Amino acid sequence: SQKRPVVLVGHSYGGAVITAAAAGMPQVKALVYLAAFALEVGDSLNKLLGSMAPSEIGPALVPDAGGFLSIAREKFHSVFCKDLPADEAHIMAVTQKPIAAPIFDAKCPAAAWKSIPSWFLVSAEDRVINPDLERFMAKRINATTSEIKSSHVAFLSQPKAVTEVIEEAVRATILKQKAVA
Repeated sequence: SQKRPVVLVGHSYGGAVITAAAAGMPQVKALVYLAAFALEVGDSLNKLLGSMAPSEIGPALVPDAGGFLSIAREKFHSVFCKDLPADEAHIMAVTQKPIAAPIFDAKCPAAAWKSIPSWFLVSAEDRVINPDLERFMAKRINATTSEIKSSHVAFLSQPKAVTEVIEEAVRATILKQKAVA
């Protein structure tokens, strides 16, 4: 519904969301992936996760009675956000929202990165998504890529660096377009 130019930013599973949601949306001028999934049409999270050496997330996930998955509290800090203080990680662990297990097998219906410029911030110390998988996805989508020494949550541990990547996408697309007009 947004009429003005948009830069979509996705983290982790949010990358899969922006990949599909932005397809056919002319107001979306850039996609920014932060340690995120950049899927090809027909890909699923499980397909990608199984394509490289496994990360530490699989054994850390625990199901509940409704089929939702959460990261085990005792593993949360080491797997999800090792570069954050322990007290902050504890709060995140106890307030995390579970994810529906079936999303791991959902196939991507569209790949907006094929027509929208993309940026990718690889988290080199990510234990949720293998950093080599992040590099593979970034290369596959021909993203402007940078890498940061961070856990899965660079936006929390290094917000300035993340902001710089987002601002770069804005300058290269929206502001450049305004300057030409």
